[in-house]
Amino acid sequence: NRDNIRAALDQLSAAGWTVGEDGVLRNAAGEAFAFEILLQNGASENTTITDIYVQALTRLGIQATVSAVDPAQFTERVQALDFDMTYYRVGLSLSPGNEQYLYFGSEQADTGGRNLMGIKSPAVDALIGAILNSASQDDFRAAVQALDRVLTAGRYVIPFYQWNDARIAHAADLHYPEHLPLFGDWPGWQPDVWWSDA
Repeated sequence: NRDNIRAALDQLSAAGWTVGEDGVLRNAAGEAFAFEILLQNGASENTTITDIYVQALTRLGIQATVSAVDPAQFTERVQALDFDMTYYRVGLSLSPGNEQYLYFGSEQADTGGRNLMGIKSPAVDALIGAILNSASQDDFRAAVQALDRVLTAGRYVIPFYQWNDARIAHAADLHYPEHLPLFGDWPGWQPDVWWSDA
C-alpha cells in the first residue's frame, strides 16, 4: 500500500528518521533502524507471514532480521524477555476476567510470563480492577471498552493477521444448532455440543 508507506515515511521523518542513499533508515546519530524478530522453528505459517512483514519493513528502510530457534531456546528467550519482537497470540473469552492481569498487568511485566510487552501502566491496572469489580453489565462493558482503547493507544502489538471464517470438516450425519454464537468454533462449543440422530 503505497499511500501507507508514504504516510509511515512522513511520520518517521517527523520523528527524526530518514532513509539514506543506501536505502537504510537512520536517525540523526546515523544509527540504523534494525531489530530482530524471534520465532520458533517449525512455525511455518508464522514464518511466512513474518517474511511478508519484513519485506514491507524493507521498503521503509528498516532492517528486520528473523531468528528461528528450536522450541527450548524459544521458551528460554521468551521467559528471559530476550527478544526485540516475537509472535504473540492472546486467547481471550468474550467475558474478560482475571487473565487480563496475566496479559497486561504491571506485576507480570518483568516475569517472562504473558505480559511480553512489559506493560507497566497504572491506568491499565486500574481498568482491569474495574472489570473485575463491576457492579453492573454496563459498568463491565464500559471498563472493557476503556481497557481496549488504552491498550490500542499504547501500540503494544502489531496485528499480523486474523481470520473471519471458521471451517471444520465433519461427518454429514452430525447436527449442530442453527445459531452459532460468536467464536462458537472454539473448544467447549463446536463440535462438543453437536449430536447425531443415528
